[in-house]
Amino acid sequence: MMSRVRSPELPQNFTWLNTEQPVLLKKLRGRVVILDFWTYCCINCLHVLPDLKYLEQKYQDSLTVIGVHSAKFDNEQETENIRQAILRYDIEHPVIVDKDFRVWQEYTVRAWPTFIVIDPDGYVIASIPGEGNRDTLDQLIAKLIQEHQHKGTLNFQELRLTLEKQRQPLITPLAFPGKVLATPAALCIADSGHHRIVMSSVDSEIIHVIGNGKAGFTDGDFSTAQFSAPQGMTFDVTNQILYVADTENHAVRRVDLQHQVVETIAGTGEQSRNIYPHGGVGLETPLNSPWDLVQVGNNLFIAMAGSHQIWCMNLDTRMISTYAGTGAEGCFDSSLTESAFAQPSGITTNGQELFIADSETSSIRGVGLIAPYQVRTICGSGDLFGFGDIDGQGEDVRLQHCLGIEYANNFLWVADTYNHKIKLVSPHTGNCQTVLGDGSVGLQNGQGTSTRFFEPSGLSVMGSHLYICDTNNHAVRRVDLQTLEVTTLEFPGLCAPDVCIPNKFSASLNRRN
Repeated sequence: MMSRVRSPELPQNFTWLNTEQPVLLKKLRGRVVILDFWTYCCINCLHVLPDLKYLEQKYQDSLTVIGVHSAKFDNEQETENIRQAILRYDIEHPVIVDKDFRVWQEYTVRAWPTFIVIDPDGYVIASIPGEGNRDTLDQLIAKLIQEHQHKGTLNFQELRLTLEKQRQPLITPLAFPGKVLATPAALCIADSGHHRIVMSSVDSEIIHVIGNGKAGFTDGDFSTAQFSAPQGMTFDVTNQILYVADTENHAVRRVDLQHQVVETIAGTGEQSRNIYPHGGVGLETPLNSPWDLVQVGNNLFIAMAGSHQIWCMNLDTRMISTYAGTGAEGCFDSSLTESAFAQPSGITTNGQELFIADSETSSIRGVGLIAPYQVRTICGSGDLFGFGDIDGQGEDVRLQHCLGIEYANNFLWVADTYNHKIKLVSPHTGNCQTVLGDGSVGLQNGQGTSTRFFEPSGLSVMGSHLYICDTNNHAVRRVDLQTLEVTTLEFPGLCAPDVCIPNKFSASLNRRN
């Protein structure tokens, strides 16, 4: 808590989103105002969005939330990229693009996320950093409302907003697909924005749509099961089981393709608040934003982005525990128990080592599966602010918030997400070279570096093809690895959940199988 100081007015000449016109704090007198300082790469910033939505709905007659987007990465300074993040995470309050950290500095903010609470008289009364503060905010808001009800100084006039999702409805067949997995049986796509898994043949014929397309946490058959922004997947060929990182449900799901049912095997549906979690029985252990998966034998390895760790689940015993990382956010090479990661978001393996896309340090990490069980940095600076777009060797390499990684033919394919490129890394030498994309945002087919992507996030190799989740283009791209020719896949039998006739579409697909 802090002493009362008058809140600085928000710049009116900056770019505003989710509103037709800039918001003046002085016109919000009589309302409680929360300024949410965030940047869209930050997992902690994403974790607080459900808390804000809860508070906005509970106090909709007397609370106004304003997002202040103060970008960490260069790519996050672009207005269109912020707009896409608003659409992806269904943000429904005004957002100001905080150019050059001006608002951040005026409110003396030091960390993402931070909440600045402004009382109905226009004074800053609290600065609350970090996540997990919903109850604190709830009590503070209730107290302010009670005080000003007695004084008769509450303002019940809500802002009239024009949301970005009203301007740009998500009616594309895929919405912000996060990860893709090519298997001998099917191409599996995490249709994250539609909260479902799509399976198609290599000829783009839809085989299954798994999940009803509404965010939720429900086990059951393919047409009734629910996910919430699913991401990474891995496939057990022998047992015909697809494992899914159900990211916003903080869970791992098991998809039985033979019986066409979805089952939760780890996580409680609630985010873990343990700063340094270690594990337990799968269904009794809260997880923290599992982002990607890979199976090695009977072990399922998990890139646990929210706790900055790598976890392991024994699929026989269904026990789950930390494999590597202390839980501190950073880049520290050492033994499994002493190492540190920063929002690991992609995972792959060659059977002897796990390879990690460590997004917040923009680095590629190696994690030993055999003695001496060490964690190493393959390329990238290893610094939380050491990002850029530089090919080269080892620590001289600069990536920008890499999210996807795939091991194939002794090399690592890397989705250098915020540089809009695909790069090839040698796990042995740390050499990194751009192979696809010219670095500009776009949806451009072609060959090699003449192509364009928009925040690609997921990769998978099958045979002579590389598949790419081109997330902000709402597309899956296919690359011929012999020619580096890029094409965009079409899925003529697929439509957005709100566009399809409810239940009939999925049911008819599943009957065919």
